[in-house]
Amino acid sequence: MALCAHLQAIETIIPTPSEHVCPECVAMGDTWVHLRVCQTCGHVGCCDSSKNKHATQHFRATEHPVVSSGETGEQWVWCYADSQMAEY
Repeated sequence: MALCAHLQAIETIIPTPSEHVCPECVAMGDTWVHLRVCQTCGHVGCCDSSKNKHATQHFRATEHPVVSSGETGEQWVWCYADSQMAEY
């Protein structure tokens, strides 16, 4: 299976955030499960296993298609637009 064009277009993976928090959840006084990092702008949001799903909300609001895991030791990216994953 070929990678989608969105994944092929990524030249640099935006690194894992230095602070392991979902800023939107913190502002709400809520919790999260895992973090995702937008590969277009660096926005950090919580995953779909989290109640608030801030990473997916960011994709819907901005159409930035690719996120990476914000978790230490995980090296993958996900394309929301094409439902494809790739490891790096």
